[in-house]
Amino acid sequence: MHSVLRFGIIGTNWITERFIQAAEETEQFALTAVYSRTEEKGKAFAAKYNSHPEVFTDLEKMVSSDLVDAVYIASPNSYHAEQAILCMSHGKHVLCEKPFASNVEETQRMIRAAKENDVLLMEAMKSTLMPNFRVITNNLYKIGRVRRYFASYCQYSSRYDAFKQGTVLNAFNPVYSNGALMDLGIYCLYPMVTLFGKPESLQATGIMLSSGVDGEGSILMRYEDMDAVVMYSKIADSYAPAEIQGENGTLIIDKINQPYDVKIMYRDGTVEDLRQPQMQESMFYEAREFIELAQSGRRESGVNTLANSLIVAEIMEEARRQIGLKYPADRF
Repeated sequence: MHSVLRFGIIGTNWITERFIQAAEETEQFALTAVYSRTEEKGKAFAAKYNSHPEVFTDLEKMVSSDLVDAVYIASPNSYHAEQAILCMSHGKHVLCEKPFASNVEETQRMIRAAKENDVLLMEAMKSTLMPNFRVITNNLYKIGRVRRYFASYCQYSSRYDAFKQGTVLNAFNPVYSNGALMDLGIYCLYPMVTLFGKPESLQATGIMLSSGVDGEGSILMRYEDMDAVVMYSKIADSYAPAEIQGENGTLIIDKINQPYDVKIMYRDGTVEDLRQPQMQESMFYEAREFIELAQSGRRESGVNTLANSLIVAEIMEEARRQIGLKYPADRF
């Protein structure tokens, strides 16, 4: 075991740059390899880093080399499962950007591959590993019996203007298993599942765009003694905080996708500020979690569990069935 975890990177985009910056703060991260479909783009990306990572245009050569212990996948959603399974079949740990895969069947195959190859697999959902999500978990009991979970993530996409002019970029292309639910809705669903598990039933509505993906949508979910409402959009903005409503008070979270400000408003009018200072960039915590798991020989996060990832995939697939959103990767 090396003193640092050596990473290969799939995906040379802005989210990858942010991940590398955050992971370097752990001081247990080393960027040793970069995969890109074109050597020119790969070299341009690698040149930004002092570690001089080797550039590969053949993914199998990268993951079969002894240069990497783990791979961070930030490619288009439709490639996640195939790439993750290839990495794991060569004994590499995998940190895969959300959403894990296009659908339930791909998610199940990824989980099987992780177990068969005895490697760590984790979905890179940053919010549930941030300090103020732990605050939510630890203080949930204070609001009494929970009756409703509400979360909204609506952010007008900079790519939607191009879409309206007739240019369909990846964000609105069903070939890449994209759209509002997969890109933004998952940020509302994953914390819900982490806190409350799998809902008993759901009803979904959505606004479909001409390219074949959803521009926005809403899901109403039923639990035994509470309900959950999530709203998401790439074609309009929302500034509403998230709420977890209990019989004794309400937890208010500023942003469900990256919680910084958390407080409880009690029924008697008092307010308890629960916010914890956060010193690192938001992706630092997922990087630290993954690296510590890998270096300690553990094969699953206790927060971003494989079971949670599968439940979220099941919710999103059923929601897509109901609104008529189907990807080329789907078999339903």
